[in-house]
Amino acid sequence: MATTSDIKKGLCIRYSHDIYKIIEFLHVKPGKGPAFVRTKLKSVTTGKVIDNTFSAGHKIEDVRVETHKYQYLYNEGDTYHFMNTEDYTQIALQKNTLDAPDLLKEGEVVTVLINTEDSLPLSVEMPSHVVLEVTHSEPGVKGNTATNATKPATVETGAKVNVPLFINEGDKIKIDTEKGAYVERIKE
Repeated sequence: MATTSDIKKGLCIRYSHDIYKIIEFLHVKPGKGPAFVRTKLKSVTTGKVIDNTFSAGHKIEDVRVETHKYQYLYNEGDTYHFMNTEDYTQIALQKNTLDAPDLLKEGEVVTVLINTEDSLPLSVEMPSHVVLEVTHSEPGVKGNTATNATKPATVETGAKVNVPLFINEGDKIKIDTEKGAYVERIKE
């Protein structure tokens, strides 16, 4: 049993007959009244995200998890196939258990959280950044740079990302997987 002081990003807890992963949290101590923790929880079974507030000191039931490195192989519709990098066993996961499935490139190594009670995979954690190649982008219009102007670009996985005007097709860019946002251009 844990309390609200143990809450951290990525913690898996049992809540209202399901297992949820904490994706955001904020400890709040108002000037008047008791402290509380505002959280954003993602169901590992359905992928649904809910907001919840726990009062300070509230007991929460945490789920013990193990982390294993898996390599992304391919997907068939909403089923994504991964291979354990240590013993080469393969697992198939549904799209809703992935944090950013549109940024997954074949061969990418991810961390899979596995429930120690029943050895079932709970969720997939992406690396903090991925490097992808821009496959389609409109040319930037000169003189259109009064502010931080951006344009939409499509990367090799099919995801759409807003990039600065100087990014062209064929450029490799670093993308923050949590926000799905452009970070920098990678020079080769």
